[in-house]
Amino acid sequence: MPDPDPRDTPGPAEPPAPTSAVDRLAPEPTSVADLLAEARAAQRAAGIRRPTAAELPALLTDGAHLIDIRTPWTRDTEGHVPGGIVVEHTVLLWRLDPASPNRMAGGPGPDDLVIVMCNEGYQSTLTAEALRRLGFSRATDLADGFRGYAAAGLPIAAHPTRYVT
Repeated sequence: MPDPDPRDTPGPAEPPAPTSAVDRLAPEPTSVADLLAEARAAQRAAGIRRPTAAELPALLTDGAHLIDIRTPWTRDTEGHVPGGIVVEHTVLLWRLDPASPNRMAGGPGPDDLVIVMCNEGYQSTLTAEALRRLGFSRATDLADGFRGYAAAGLPIAAHPTRYVT
């Protein structure tokens, strides 16, 4: 009996074609650690540094926008960085997006330095990545977050400089 023609042997099964727009857009499963690593790698690749607490006061003096995304109970307990703008995380992208009809007055422009701050510098990394995708080319986050700022002994205010809802 002759050898079978290799073109006649079945290859690996093809995955089923996506059935909906959601299926076609769904990324491969990952973890939050992977998302964080990817966001920080993209930040480094873009030449954007995460400023330290010690650098923050000078950056604010030079016109940087500090966006505080911590929870209300954390802010109320631990205090605020003077010059920071509290923007609730649930509305942040709509308040900063230059194309949004719900953009906050006096918000940063696409070329401004935007520094996002959370408690310890993790959620802020992911938020800064989202802001870069909205066109804020210099969006970054505060290394070690508010808690690193407080540990550095820098000034803490009882109330935010500005609160945007």
